[in-house]
Order: sequence, then structure tokens, then C-alpha cells
Amino acid sequence: MKLSRLVLLTLLCLSPLPALAQADFPLRGIKIIVPVPAGSSADLLGRIYAKGLQDKWGQPVVVENRVGASHNIGADAFSRAAPDGYTLLTAPPPSLAVNKYLFPKLTYDPDTFVPVTIMTDVPNVLVLRPGLDIPDVKSLIAYAKANPGKLTYGTTGKGSTLHLSAEAFRASAGVEMLHVPFTGVPQLISEMLAGRVDITFANLIDVYPYVANGNLRAIGVGTETRSPELPDVPTIADTLPGYVSTAWFAVAAPAKTPMPIAEKLSAAIREAFQQPEARQLFKNLHGAPILNTPAEAAAFIRKDSLRWKDVILSNHIEGE
Repeated sequence: MKLSRLVLLTLLCLSPLPALAQADFPLRGIKIIVPVPAGSSADLLGRIYAKGLQDKWGQPVVVENRVGASHNIGADAFSRAAPDGYTLLTAPPPSLAVNKYLFPKLTYDPDTFVPVTIMTDVPNVLVLRPGLDIPDVKSLIAYAKANPGKLTYGTTGKGSTLHLSAEAFRASAGVEMLHVPFTGVPQLISEMLAGRVDITFANLIDVYPYVANGNLRAIGVGTETRSPELPDVPTIADTLPGYVSTAWFAVAAPAKTPMPIAEKLSAAIREAFQQPEARQLFKNLHGAPILNTPAEAAAFIRKDSLRWKDVILSNHIEGE
């Protein structure tokens, strides 16, 4: 009897501790893993809210770039972290919504990650090389149908979001085009400017300067509505209803992270992005802030993941 009472007393004493730990979070430093190089959009966004969290809570917040294997190295390292909110992942779509369909075996399960927030959503843009005299998306489709396989489209590699965007377009329009992969955006744009690649579906942040100065010409944006940055450019969905292609940037916590901690992080990140420096970064990225709740972020990722799943499986695309 005495032993039973002792066990009961122990359980009663311990039961409030998880709630107490969540209420006091954070009690130590936080690490943000970014699976892309320093200076990239995801990295810059991570560093903005890292500073905001550090200023708010007085705890050190560090950004660690774990690059390689199509974002899988960083995601794998993140997946091994404790579910306590002290390790976060800041990433574009691949490691959260795309790679699980591209690679037959991953060392992590992105479906178990706890979404914290989507920071922003940036359009992918259909741009043409100099001298390609095609006025709009409808005319591009007509040209491609009349000349199957003649148009070349550049990407940053097989399975990249630029490749998937082009494949979604090709399948929706019912056209054949020749894929030309490159190792990165600078090489792709250089070849576009030289006239050796006809079109690409590039992130607006990467091509905006060249579109603004007239060196490349945008004929369609991948968002559901027109971009404020390119108000005269129609959406691709105006011609191909339902077509969407954007690059978004999310924050996630490890599997089994308690929801109160995820919600606390989400609110703090939202607050961090109210600062002038953060607002300027959104402007530089040509994206609008989203900063939604964990539940809304989960629904957002789930919807986009299913869209890419259809593209990947129906076109038999595999990662490299």
C-alpha cells in the first residue's frame, strides 16, 4: 500500500513538468538547420528570424548550413534532433514536400515533421531568351505543338523545382520540349542570355533583374494571381487553368514536438518578421509574407506536396 501511494505521489509530482517546460521554453540556445548554402533565400530568411528570436528571448540562436544531396543531408541531420523545439529546419519545398516522391529511400520521414510556419511564397516565372519572338503562353504552346522537341528548357537539375515546374507545364499543355539541366542558377541564366537555351521556369528573385532590364522576357507567372512585381505579366493559369508553381520557405520542428512549443515558435517568428529589416528582405525576395499558424502551414505543405506528387509520378521523374 505504501509503495502504491509513493508511486502515485511521484506521478502526480511529475505530471506538470512537460507543461511547465513548454511554458518556460526556451531555456537555452536554438539551432536552425538550413539545407542550402549561406546567402540563399532560405538562409537569409533563417538569419532574420534567428535574430528576432534571440532578441526576444535572450537565448543564442545559430544558423547551421548542412548542404548536399538535394537537401537531404540537412533534413536527415534535423530529423535526428530531440522533439523539444531547440532544433528547427528552415527550407524550401524539396526536403518537406518533394523529395519523398523523388527518392525511393530517404533516411527521414518529412510527414512526421511538425510544421511551424510558412514564411513566404515566391512566384516561379516563365521567361524567354533574347530574340525568341513568342508573345505569350498561348503562342508558346502553339509553337511547341507545331515544333515538337525543338524548344529547349533549362533547369537546375533533374528533380529540381524548376524541372518539376517545366514538366507540369509540358504535361498540362501536351507539348514536347528538350530538357537541358545545369548545375546552378548562374550557369542557367548565362546560357539563357547567350541564347543557347530557349525558356526556363525560374524563381522571380533570380530573374527579376534581367526581366526588369529587358535582357529576358517574362510571359507568365506561376502564382494564382498576378505578381505585384510584374503586374503586366499574366498568370500561366490564365492559359492552363490550375497551373501553380511557386517557391515557398517553411520552418519546421522535429517529429513529436509538442504543439504548444510549435505555436509559441510560430508566434515569435511572426513577430520577428515585423521588423523593418525583415520587411525589406521580403521586398528583395519579391515575395509576400505568409507567416501562418502550424495548422495552416501543415495544410499548405500537404496541398503543395500532393501537387508535386502528381507531377513526379505521372512523368516518372527520379531524383539525382
